[in-house]
Amino acid sequence: MSLFGNVSAINLSGKCTTMNLSSTHINSRDSFNISSSGGGHQIDHALAFGRSDAMGQRLQFPSLRSFITRTKKNVSPLKVVCIDYPRPELDNTSNFLEAAYLSSTFRTSPRPAKPLKIVIAGAGLAGLSTAKYLADAGHKPILLEARDVLGGKVAAWKDDDGDWYETGLHIFFGAYPNVQNLFGELGINDRLQWKEHSMIFAMPNKPGEFSRFDFPDVLPAPLNGIWAILKNNEMLTWPEKVKFAIGLLPAMLGGQAYVEAQDGLSVKDWMRKQGIPDRVTTEVFIAMSKALNFINPDELSMQCILIALNRFLQEKHGSKMAFLDGSPPERLCMPIVEHIESLGGQVRLNSRIQKIELNKDGTVRNFLLSDGNIIEGDAYVFATPVDILKLLLPEDWKAIPYFKKLEKLVGVPVINVHIWFDRKLKNTYDHLLFSRSKLLSVYADMSVTCKEYYDPNRSMLELVFAPAEEWISCSDSDIIDATMSELSRLFPDEIAADQSKAKILKYHVVKTPRSVYKTVPDCEPCRPLQRSPFEGFYLAGDYTKQKYLASMEGAVLSGKFCAQAIVQDYELLAARGEVVAEASLV
Repeated sequence: MSLFGNVSAINLSGKCTTMNLSSTHINSRDSFNISSSGGGHQIDHALAFGRSDAMGQRLQFPSLRSFITRTKKNVSPLKVVCIDYPRPELDNTSNFLEAAYLSSTFRTSPRPAKPLKIVIAGAGLAGLSTAKYLADAGHKPILLEARDVLGGKVAAWKDDDGDWYETGLHIFFGAYPNVQNLFGELGINDRLQWKEHSMIFAMPNKPGEFSRFDFPDVLPAPLNGIWAILKNNEMLTWPEKVKFAIGLLPAMLGGQAYVEAQDGLSVKDWMRKQGIPDRVTTEVFIAMSKALNFINPDELSMQCILIALNRFLQEKHGSKMAFLDGSPPERLCMPIVEHIESLGGQVRLNSRIQKIELNKDGTVRNFLLSDGNIIEGDAYVFATPVDILKLLLPEDWKAIPYFKKLEKLVGVPVINVHIWFDRKLKNTYDHLLFSRSKLLSVYADMSVTCKEYYDPNRSMLELVFAPAEEWISCSDSDIIDATMSELSRLFPDEIAADQSKAKILKYHVVKTPRSVYKTVPDCEPCRPLQRSPFEGFYLAGDYTKQKYLASMEGAVLSGKFCAQAIVQDYELLAARGEVVAEASLV
């Protein structure tokens, strides 16, 4: 493993340099090689972002000087453009080992005498996870996706210029043990680009400036998180920090049971109940609420915040973030599909389900597709968003409590904005940034943070527009105008709302009217288990019962739980299949 990671840089003389700070081999995907084809051509832009700690201001490389050779005087010092940090040591954490064990149970389970044919609706992470682990257990999943793209809520598309635009800005945390195991099982750990262990917030009262929470690597959890909070004196005062810490004590001491018991309170109400000043909510938790569930703290269940804080404070690398090195459909979803197909499973795109057809006893007979095809199986899984499931629920099922409870679970609207500018923005970081804007949640300069999207000359900002309920029906141009107005506050020296500074080359706006379920108070009792009351019918999705709520980790874990339920029900499902087969012969 590389000690420092892979670094790409360019010196201010215009000569491009790519450095490897370890003996690890670097290829074109492992590093950002920005040398021109002519070798000696001058490059107009010195790719250094002066405000970023990751851009050479505070990063310390003990032996870095030994890698720099000066061939002439007056050459400016080498400045770091971007850096991939080593993968953190996650493999020995209790949550990672628990997730690894669950994965192993599928590979080591007895091989079925007759593999089950399981029909799964939805090729998002929940459906892909379900199919992957069923295939590991020796069964034959048939995964049906309505659209022509994999990924569900992590879908992405390529435009006519070959540039990708995505459903959302996706961050992979160290506290995602099942996702991290999945990457390892597929052999694609190197596709995650780990960033420095920091959380970076814009300062609305100081346009163009940022405030950081830096987690020191030398300290264990929770000391590293406590240190990060104590060292930040720009967002919270010392009295506010003390009151916040005292208010959090019950959550830290009460564990998961206490966390789940707070489901009935909003973030704002819980903070006030604990005597925590409103300014703490304003300064920190508006941004966190919008990042976690795209809504404000007066709506979000405190359980959601406490689950995140619990993981971040209890796991040393829990809050450490990574970006995928390219588009999710190609770099994450396709390896899962290839794995499924290598074990005899199938994945079919453009296969939209029109109706769930039932037997007389209320169990599923088949899925009827919109093209008229009928798909039959030994078991059936719905791994779509909850809103789509509710639209397709058979009338005979709607009054059953298991399904009726789903009425409270409603997807939250979200908008993802991509803007390509005519220049490289300097006031940015190789990291996720919390905007603390009224209209924007988080954003990143993907031309720096993501290898496949890398561009040495122009920035591409990807921004989450949230809360989006009042904007989801607006035109793309109205959304871009509003976004540019907010960006003018984040980049006052570089961006103006009227484009008199940085100019827009192009943009894409992706609207999702119903994204992850809205985690409002009292939702927890409405979340269903993966095994339904009807024999042979199962659910997967982040809205189903699992401890990571609405997240990529929650989606993957729900798929594992769904696959586990099916494997446990093998004898019952196999016997049921034989009865159905005999009945069809009569």
